[in-house]
Amino acid sequence: MPKNVLITGANGGIGKALCRSFKETGYFVIASDLVAGSCICDVFIQADIQALCTNLKYQTDFLDKIRSALGNNGLFALINNAAIQILGSTEEVQINHWRQTLDTNLIAPFLLIQGLLPELKLSGGSVVNIASVHAISTKPGFICYATSKTALVGLTKAMAVDLGNKVRINAICPGATATPMLLAGFEGKDEAFQQLSKMHPLERIAQPEEVAQVALFLVSSQASFITGASINVDGGIGVRLHDPV
Repeated sequence: MPKNVLITGANGGIGKALCRSFKETGYFVIASDLVAGSCICDVFIQADIQALCTNLKYQTDFLDKIRSALGNNGLFALINNAAIQILGSTEEVQINHWRQTLDTNLIAPFLLIQGLLPELKLSGGSVVNIASVHAISTKPGFICYATSKTALVGLTKAMAVDLGNKVRINAICPGATATPMLLAGFEGKDEAFQQLSKMHPLERIAQPEEVAQVALFLVSSQASFITGASINVDGGIGVRLHDPV
């Protein structure tokens, strides 16, 4: 039986690294994102992740497309990577910001796990939810995002208990990662980028492939006794105390 993997948010920096790493390891990669891009995959399925939460027919059609790509085979791994990051202070956040964020970052992962549970069980498969270092510690302006990623870690733990030995489910909490989006934000700001790097005990930020390698491990037989875990891939920044003196 081929090892099939579904990766959402496939055209982002971490998403492309996930697709590339799983493909190079021999997986049949089904990728999904809002628009077609340059991710390496066997099958690409366009999807609006938020629409999965608000339109039952859209959700049914999307799941049918995935099952069609799987054929009669099961789903060995589901990587819930798609996410949205809306910034705003307590005074600025509006109800639609909450709905967009929670739909994309929390409810959609649940619905995909729930909807593809028979295929995951068939393969003895597992799930990896891509959370964030913001589930551990955050900063001003990340209210919606940090809350959603903290909830995703909670969902991971709760579903691990609920699913038991049927499907393993774990989370990864990446820190700052050298994606095109992050690097673009530091264009012309070399000193600020160096400061960010130095804040990490490892004195650098992550490469997208380093996140992907942890996902590969978590879905492998080497991680067969790991479920409900949240793995920090943050260069140690989550455990470093940033006192002013």
